[in-house]
Amino acid sequence: MLIVCVSTELEGALLREHVPVLVTGVGAVNAAYALTRFMAQKRVGEVIVCGIGGAYPGCGLAIGDVACAARECYGDLGANSPEGFLDMEALGFPVVKSEPPIFNSLPMQIFPTERRVGFVTVNTCTGSDAEAVAITIRTGGAVENMEGAAIAHVGALSGIAVGEVRGVSNLVGRRNRSGWRVREAAEAAQMALLEWVRRRA
Repeated sequence: MLIVCVSTELEGALLREHVPVLVTGVGAVNAAYALTRFMAQKRVGEVIVCGIGGAYPGCGLAIGDVACAARECYGDLGANSPEGFLDMEALGFPVVKSEPPIFNSLPMQIFPTERRVGFVTVNTCTGSDAEAVAITIRTGGAVENMEGAAIAHVGALSGIAVGEVRGVSNLVGRRNRSGWRVREAAEAAQMALLEWVRRRA
């Protein structure tokens, strides 16, 4: 079966009549736990993450745009050092012991939209322009979120295909919530996913 993971009710409200929806809660641990617990009770063949995200500077995405993940990346999993950030490959610790091993960047298998970009999962949402630029340079990512890499991680460990669709609710950098469009972005992502579901039917 296909299951759609969303972090909040808002991000899955339009989907419930059409596909099974699992509300995981916000953050990587909640996402991984909720999906793993669901998989212990139901046979899952495919997982799609649907929700909102922030667009990094210079990525070519604007508020209201929708994209799917070409890959997911743990953006802050590693260690700081005087020479800069060290990711898991630099530290020598794969997050998935596969062949080849998977470090911070996790592959995706399902691509519901034509527009594919790198997604970045963080534990602390970026709140400064300098940090936004640093993460962009370090990861090559375009869309920031808080759950996707955890879902992709569970998929990689379980041999289950994963995809991710997000609508851009804000531009990543200095926080200015007056310019955010959360509901509009959530609805745009859901409509794009529903179009993909209908095409597959």
